[in-house]
Amino acid sequence: MSVVVLTNDDGVHAPGLAALEKALAELGDVYVVAPEREQSACGHALTLHRPLRALQMGEHRFAVNGTPSDCVNMAVLGFLPETPVLVVSGINHGANLGDDVTYSGTVAAAMEGTILGVPSIAVSLLDGGDFEIAGRVARLVAMRVLVGGLPGNTLLNVNVPVQPPRGIRMTRLGHRVYKEKIVEQADPRGRSHYWIGGGEARWDDLEGTDMGAVHDGYVSLTPLHLDLTNHRALVQLNDWQGGLNAQFLSETGRWPRRGRAPAATPKRKPRRG
Repeated sequence: MSVVVLTNDDGVHAPGLAALEKALAELGDVYVVAPEREQSACGHALTLHRPLRALQMGEHRFAVNGTPSDCVNMAVLGFLPETPVLVVSGINHGANLGDDVTYSGTVAAAMEGTILGVPSIAVSLLDGGDFEIAGRVARLVAMRVLVGGLPGNTLLNVNVPVQPPRGIRMTRLGHRVYKEKIVEQADPRGRSHYWIGGGEARWDDLEGTDMGAVHDGYVSLTPLHLDLTNHRALVQLNDWQGGLNAQFLSETGRWPRRGRAPAATPKRKPRRG
């Protein structure tokens, strides 16, 4: 059977991962490779400066002392019997909508799978929703991906609403207006510490967006791609090139030379005597 990899950022013991494993059990040879502890909002971090370990917790279950992206990297390039045909990350406890995908370990795990050439899906459930329903949605989307594949360098970001979904909408990312703040508190010894957050989110536009879909009771299905280039801005800013180059050429004569040093000539050995 084909290998399917499941991971998340809530940790290997999270109920959303258990629901996903149950829902996708018949889609292939399913392996769980997930962080040993919660890694929410870790983004696309990779562990490069310490060794990683995978604790086997069952025949097809591994807990990794790293990030979600570490888990996918190890699963695809490491110890599984063959390259997986699908990576599914989730089911995240909480939405990953709009700009928040840039923080999400759940989405980053699917991104890592995409970078490694494996079709990948991220699945999230709004707070208060039913993991079993989200698992059914994940299975439906996963089956479609297994049959039809995905466009190159593209992953799917799936968000399931609180109520039983009215259907599925193809969406774009919304734009969140952040009202968060730094909250300063004091510990029992009077030393300051800080929390990030504390504000309610507001959304600029709901029409056609992932946030608009879940607000209306639909599953949002958003294709994301790895190319972060703003192609419209690239066209708009193209006329900068001539002016910047002219300024560059006029300025470089006054810049300190810190580039590559010229090849050194061999030093002569000092004469003796």
